[in-house]
Amino acid sequence: MTEIENTYSASGEVSQVRARRTFAQRMWIGLRSAPLTAWFGMIVIASYLFVALFAPWIAPYGEAQVFPQPFAPWGGDFLFGTDQLGRDVLTRLIYGARNTVGIAVATTFLSFLIGGGLGLIAAINRTWLDQVLSRFVDVLMAIPSLIFALMLLSIFGSTVTNLIIIIAVLDATRVFRLTRAVAMNVVVMDYVEAARLRGEGLGWVMRREILPNILPPLVAEFGLRFCFVFLTIAALSFLGVGIQPPTADWGSMVRENASLIQFAPYDLKAGLTPLLPAAAIALLTVAVNFVVDWFLHKTSGLRDEH
Repeated sequence: MTEIENTYSASGEVSQVRARRTFAQRMWIGLRSAPLTAWFGMIVIASYLFVALFAPWIAPYGEAQVFPQPFAPWGGDFLFGTDQLGRDVLTRLIYGARNTVGIAVATTFLSFLIGGGLGLIAAINRTWLDQVLSRFVDVLMAIPSLIFALMLLSIFGSTVTNLIIIIAVLDATRVFRLTRAVAMNVVVMDYVEAARLRGEGLGWVMRREILPNILPPLVAEFGLRFCFVFLTIAALSFLGVGIQPPTADWGSMVRENASLIQFAPYDLKAGLTPLLPAAAIALLTVAVNFVVDWFLHKTSGLRDEH
């Protein structure tokens, strides 16, 4: 019996290894067939993640380190000069990647946890709970998100925790609508009904039967939601109620250095300083959209015609 068990165990391990190799091969084939725009987006996203993770080792100076010369010109000890307080702009850009992108990712995850979970519950439980959740979401969506976020941050304070929770709750309304809409097409399937008749719990049905079948549109929506959250955080920081100093943030960097644009006729480099964080925001947004477009096309089952 021991030899038979060992044989089955070994064959099971071999099957797992083959399955992992097959999955890796499919992933590599899919990446090889990706268009140049998708590769560009993935390279940009990977670069941003690298800078965000290793910011303390990449940045030449401290995040809030102040030097005696404000608005120092480009070159020399400061590649992109200094801001109005004498802080190195390059260092602030690098740390801004960690703060802005990190907070945007955390906010998007929380919004999907809230909106996705409630959307699945509403799609399965077609009773008064579905109506209550749907009408509550309709009320929240009727209020402009940016104005509502400004009001709530003014009331509760502009801390990072409040910023993440408020934006996540407001953005979860969009995730709820999408999750409920796509899950409604799955909950009527026979295998879902069979699982419920077997006595499976709500969590099991959501996790094992519904979620795997609606994952592609949710993954694509995650990329789009990340872009919207990222831009919202930058806009709130530009208005002064987002990420607060001395924490580096691209939105606040645009606001702090915006006065340098008027000096562009006399010093072009100085005029470009506030455009650097704006370009970082725009580049990441375009890169994420490229990857999301490719993923949507790949999961939709469409094929390019040659």
